[in-house]
Amino acid sequence: MQKKTDKDEFLEAVKNAVPLKKRSNRIFQESVKPEPIPHKRNDDELTALRESQFSDFTEETILDTDDALFFARNGISTKTIKKLRKGFWTIQAELDLHGFRIHEAREETYNFLKHCIQSEKRCVRVIHGKGLRSAGKEPVLKSHVKSWLKQFTGVLAFCQAPGRMGGSGALIVLLKARYHRSLPS
Repeated sequence: MQKKTDKDEFLEAVKNAVPLKKRSNRIFQESVKPEPIPHKRNDDELTALRESQFSDFTEETILDTDDALFFARNGISTKTIKKLRKGFWTIQAELDLHGFRIHEAREETYNFLKHCIQSEKRCVRVIHGKGLRSAGKEPVLKSHVKSWLKQFTGVLAFCQAPGRMGGSGALIVLLKARYHRSLPS
């Protein structure tokens, strides 16, 4: 006796089958595949939602301001600092330190301030950057620039720039006049 193959078994199983009648009004629809479910994106959104409920963001970090960031020499009034913060005076010159290394930025800052005082510029902007492209996403030059400005005797005061003028990535600096002009007696 010969062993039956799968094909023989199939033919024997369907030998009494009757073909369906063909209908001319039959409509064939392509099956529509369901949209894939983005499990990873859903998980990420859920994680972000959970983290946002207990975040380190405060009003100050969201608004990108630091009202405590200012310096004033003795004799500079709070009214002057308020005007400086609000951007009351016209910016007469600016220095952009993006891309500079610390030692290069120090030299550029010194030369810039010296030149501004010699050319009688009183209100200037120093852009140190927000650190968005730095390795730790922290402003590398910000603390250095603040320190250098405090050491430069020609600086009367400085504060963080208003948002429209650079916000936490820039400082507005008030400089001494080259020559002190006293009123005639």
